[in-house]
Amino acid sequence: MTNSNLFRLRPVAAACALLLGAAGASHAQQADDTTTPPAAAKPVEGELATVTVAGIRRGIEEAISMKKNSSSIVEAISAEDIGKLPDNTVAESISRLSGVTTQRNKTNGKATDVSVRGLSPSFNGALLNGREQASTSDARSPEFDLFPSELTGSVLVYKTPDASLMGQGLASTIDLRTLRPLDFSQRVLAASVRKERIGFDSGSDLGSGHRTTFSYVDQFANRTIGLSLGLTKFKEDNGGELKFDSWGGGTTDMAYNGGTAKVPSGFLAETSRRKSDRDGAALTLQYKPNQNFRSTLDVFYSRGDETTKKTGIEGAVAGSTGLYDPNGVLSNAVVANGIATSGTVSNYKADVRNHLYGAKDRLMSIGWNNELKLDEQWKLEADLSHSHGVKNISNYETTAGQPGNTPASQLGSVSYTGFNGTNFSDVKYTPSLNYADRKVALLTDVDGWGGGPNSPQAGYVALPTIDDTVNAVRITAHRELDWGPIANAHFGANFTKRDKSRTGQEGRLSVKGGDGYASAAMPGTGSEMAGASGIMVASFDPTGTLGTIYDINRWVDSTVLARDWTVGEKVATVYAMADLDGNVGSLPYSGNFGLQVVHTRQEATGNQVDLANCTGITVETCPYKVRSDGTSYTNVLPSLNIAFDLGYEQKLRFGAGKQISRANLDNMKAGMDFSVQNSTSLAPALTGFAGNPQLKPYQARSLDLSYEKYFGKKGYISAAAFYKKLDNYIINAPMQFDFKPYTSATTPLPTTGPYAGSTIGFLTMPQNGNGGNMHGYELALNLPFALATQWLDGFGIAANYSFTDSSVRLPTSGFVSPSNAPVFNGSVSEIGLPGLSKNVSSLRVYYENHGLQLAWAAHRRSSFVGQILDYRSDSQFTFIKGETIVDLQASYEFQQGWLKGASVFLQGHNWTNTPFQEYTSDPNQITNKVVYGRTYTFGLNYKF
Repeated sequence: MTNSNLFRLRPVAAACALLLGAAGASHAQQADDTTTPPAAAKPVEGELATVTVAGIRRGIEEAISMKKNSSSIVEAISAEDIGKLPDNTVAESISRLSGVTTQRNKTNGKATDVSVRGLSPSFNGALLNGREQASTSDARSPEFDLFPSELTGSVLVYKTPDASLMGQGLASTIDLRTLRPLDFSQRVLAASVRKERIGFDSGSDLGSGHRTTFSYVDQFANRTIGLSLGLTKFKEDNGGELKFDSWGGGTTDMAYNGGTAKVPSGFLAETSRRKSDRDGAALTLQYKPNQNFRSTLDVFYSRGDETTKKTGIEGAVAGSTGLYDPNGVLSNAVVANGIATSGTVSNYKADVRNHLYGAKDRLMSIGWNNELKLDEQWKLEADLSHSHGVKNISNYETTAGQPGNTPASQLGSVSYTGFNGTNFSDVKYTPSLNYADRKVALLTDVDGWGGGPNSPQAGYVALPTIDDTVNAVRITAHRELDWGPIANAHFGANFTKRDKSRTGQEGRLSVKGGDGYASAAMPGTGSEMAGASGIMVASFDPTGTLGTIYDINRWVDSTVLARDWTVGEKVATVYAMADLDGNVGSLPYSGNFGLQVVHTRQEATGNQVDLANCTGITVETCPYKVRSDGTSYTNVLPSLNIAFDLGYEQKLRFGAGKQISRANLDNMKAGMDFSVQNSTSLAPALTGFAGNPQLKPYQARSLDLSYEKYFGKKGYISAAAFYKKLDNYIINAPMQFDFKPYTSATTPLPTTGPYAGSTIGFLTMPQNGNGGNMHGYELALNLPFALATQWLDGFGIAANYSFTDSSVRLPTSGFVSPSNAPVFNGSVSEIGLPGLSKNVSSLRVYYENHGLQLAWAAHRRSSFVGQILDYRSDSQFTFIKGETIVDLQASYEFQQGWLKGASVFLQGHNWTNTPFQEYTSDPNQITNKVVYGRTYTFGLNYKF
């Protein structure tokens, strides 16, 4: 066997209780070694893997080793110290990697969603120690903010498929890894405390936060038992964030002086205050009585609680926003080129918003991996895992203002200045009424959104719960071979069972004990500025008002019922893979080739309204039944990874394979609703919407080519190109459909037109449609300047740039459902791939010497189609403008004396105060803007 085999994975066998194969496929050390990737370098059997921590450069060197020694094309991040990834969130750390970018959460401004090579976050497989995880959102993969960075030792991003890797994604597979105590040579304890000041230059109050972390690693019983424990806790109060929404940048033509002038249609200005806390724990227990057996137990727990209070004002400037909102008249206007740059509009009926959004989540993950070496050639591995995630959401929205029966003569007006036709967020609005006065801002149905006095809607409440459980078992066998270029063989089976549901109730709020125009005084005396508008409004916390001020009138119409569903999956995977080690002429190569055969059986349920007997939107007036459906299918997924050693620490890598990504679970629900609608091309006809329990996965074929030049473990430069052929893409598509099995003799049918009396109509549901091509290239360098001259020892740079393009064009209508639509619906007819930024780049310049660390980092992505959560906590597509985020970091670690092992830390995040900005068609016309401000963090670390 060649010397290079010392650095090739010889997957350690697992045994005893033949459990699951989660830790990482044929690369068994994926569940057992956080410092090397599954197919990467591993010490000679019996040799201790000593882990030394030494700041920025140590983290860089560990990551380079992972990338260099992997048999696949990967990117890696490694902790700079125990419990210390280089950023506050895992997603922020991942965004440093070539071809990887993140989207900030609109609510809190933190990077939470990860896109790889121009595909949306739902196309990534997400693993913890090689195991699939439950999710607390509609998506399959868990949100990265559930995994505190302090509990993560390293992160691997697989860009090419690997037959031994379970839970792969079509874009990438992201594997988060916790510590392995037997990889350490001695006991290590580390603790840190951080304080944050949030929202500098946000225009609102400053917020604060604190984080505490404790890590403990030890070995016992002559190093046969290892224990690692990580605990983290943090709390944040963001102070305030200012938001403005121009209602899509719309204008309305109003009559003025015998002609018309364009006036802003309406606006929303609000201040958002968020409080959050999270506790996390990671425990690993290892037992290795001899060289032939190893058992590893992983436990991970995360619990979070977040509330967001939004206080603001919203209303139509021109036109009407409801039954109780009469059209206004324009006066005192200044008109230029058909645009009323200033003016006053009468009959302004504003809604004072006091909304409270809350979410409590928890994730528990347990994995048990066993490895058994039978003889010099055979090893067995078994792995069991369980992951359970739950999120309880509570959304309360209240409206205040003038009741619906207020005479028009008592309504106020709104004046505005500074409008040029496109600068919606810069317009200055001044209402004539004082909306901070509780005699004006009454809790009531302001605009008649519930349909009139017989169904008042003074607010809205939704209480959904998402519950997800993933159980898996895996058995793997590994054998060393000497069959020409085949050095090792791996084969095994993995069985995964997943059950996920979204249930809950929602409905309108009405003021207790009154008629349809009832109102109540707003509790308290507080007031708040609505965003940066300068308009003061009455403010209160709606917690506890259900049952005291409001009654809930539960909705059970077809749209609401369609949001409840369950999905169950049983996935059986068998695979075989061979490790390669040979020569083409005098050119050495290594790698792997293999095959996965994946059989899936899926079932789903959903609600369907009994249209024949549904006469309202209450439980009593709208009966429904549970509908179920499902399917099964098999995918065959070949893969090939080859790395040629060009000499002088140069590698040329080639990867090819077939990949799948399963549809988001909410697309697979079995619910359906339909009714007679007049909006069809052959109106009227029965028209319905449904999920599709028979959806097949997204599929793609990929080719990758990468050149890498290494400088030992100090640095590297690389250039890569990739091509993907997307065989299909899932969108909502209408089709002709016979609703007869779901109708009765009393079901309303069309009475005129070509479909009169017919049960044949149109059903829109998610379907596997056409795909397309995508391609791109990536450039990266990670170099210490000492390679050029020792005069620059300690200085270094990490930079990357990627370009991605795609021929895929998707109709906007394909993302429209009866209860949801993209923010840009009606403005554009088609879009590119969600998540695709054509240009992504990052730059990090650092200095580290004699205990002093300084770093400046910037991350840039161009505009893209992203996803946000609407007021029902449903995903909604929107255009997000390109942005650059800049971070600064400085720290000092004491090198000697009684303070040795202690360090101080200072970081500035979002240094340029970059806002989150949305638009509908033109990036220069911002329709929604959120200003987060800068965040400063000061920390103390101590390791002993």
